Amino acid sequence: MCEFVPFPRSCTRRGNPDLGRDAKRRGAFLGGTPSLAAKKGYDKFFNSWIPEPAGINAMWTKAIIHLDMDAFYPAVEVLDDPALRGRPVIVGGTSHRGVVASASYEARTFGVRSAMPIAEARRRCPEGVYLAPRMQRYSEISRQVFAIFERFTPLVEPLSIDEAFLDVTACVRLFGSPPEIAAQIKSCVREELNLTVSAGVASNKSVAKIASDLQKPDGLTVVEPGREREFLAPLPIERLWGAGPVTCRSLHLLGVQTIGDLVGLPVDLLIAKLGFQGEALHRLAQGIDEREVETAQEAKSIGNEETFTEDIRDTDTARRELLALAVKVAARLRHENARGRTICLKVKYADFRQITRSITINEPVDDSGVIYRECCGLIDKTDIGRVPVRLLGVSVSNLYSPEAPHQQSLFDEQGSERKTKRLNQAIDRIQDAFGNGAIKPATLLKKP
Repeated sequence: MCEFVPFPRSCTRRGNPDLGRDAKRRGAFLGGTPSLAAKKGYDKFFNSWIPEPAGINAMWTKAIIHLDMDAFYPAVEVLDDPALRGRPVIVGGTSHRGVVASASYEARTFGVRSAMPIAEARRRCPEGVYLAPRMQRYSEISRQVFAIFERFTPLVEPLSIDEAFLDVTACVRLFGSPPEIAAQIKSCVREELNLTVSAGVASNKSVAKIASDLQKPDGLTVVEPGREREFLAPLPIERLWGAGPVTCRSLHLLGVQTIGDLVGLPVDLLIAKLGFQGEALHRLAQGIDEREVETAQEAKSIGNEETFTEDIRDTDTARRELLALAVKVAARLRHENARGRTICLKVKYADFRQITRSITINEPVDDSGVIYRECCGLIDKTDIGRVPVRLLGVSVSNLYSPEAPHQQSLFDEQGSERKTKRLNQAIDRIQDAFGNGAIKPATLLKKP
């Protein structure tokens, strides 16, 4: 039999007698039964999915914590403007043309979700507070959050600005059991930053990630080793990490509604229907995931995109916007000390159809002129100029460090390359000193 057991908040570390006294006073040790006083006085305890009676004595040969900040962008906005507390806050822009980047839990009660068009969000939640993203501020707070994570383990794998995996297997002697570590991290984030984070604790990444989402916001869900399959079985198949909408529709046709249903299907059938992804999903559905926490994640691509207030209907305007995007992407590449060989053009039409076109060149680049020229060459492979366009994006992938060895062109014009490099370095110095808009191509100074 499994049940939810309250877990105490604490930011104290193992060895501090206050931790033991605090937990005993609350009657809330894992595996124990809270007293009536504890139930009345601590109704906001974090919950844990923990089978009785094993509780805290489970053998954690591998312990992974997935931490996910709760409605991070709106939470930062509320942090900076307490008058917003309790109101539906939607971050994603004030124009009806944009999309929702993140919505507070108050906004979600109106059906507002991430990636929803702002116009639809306004229809569902006309009283909402609509704010443009402040990425610099979110990055600043994110660094503080990750600094807390790194106090407990050096094995931190960022998934995004507000989400990470932690491997705490080797940290139990310092900070206590994996559930205790998760509770301490949550408490530190709350007390130091006045923000909440939901946590999932399990023996592998996939189960931990699923667990962290079950009791949002401010949740703590623990799945003990050996109970992964039991934990996953009743959950909807949509909860399985890696099963997107298209895959789920295919699985529904096979009679799969829950993760447990997927386990019951023959692997050969899944491979026939889904390819090798079917075999991988079958293993994940059983709670099997051998992937390690990777601390040195390099960017796979660097890009920027823009949703326009009015649809773009002519090629000249599109080219001008592509130049502006190329300048931004090139600056980011140089800032990250990276170059790339694959240049991708993203186009979203007024009817929300979306396409990408890409080209891979011989030499890795970080120059806006080259990126822009290649994007212009890709325009002919789209309907730009024939169909209204609501969004354009430019990205560069297949990244290299400039110091990394790579095959040089036999006809490399060293003088021209050196001049371009010096020019870009001068541009970057001006931008660093006077801001991103201090210098730009003359074409961008003219109104279309």
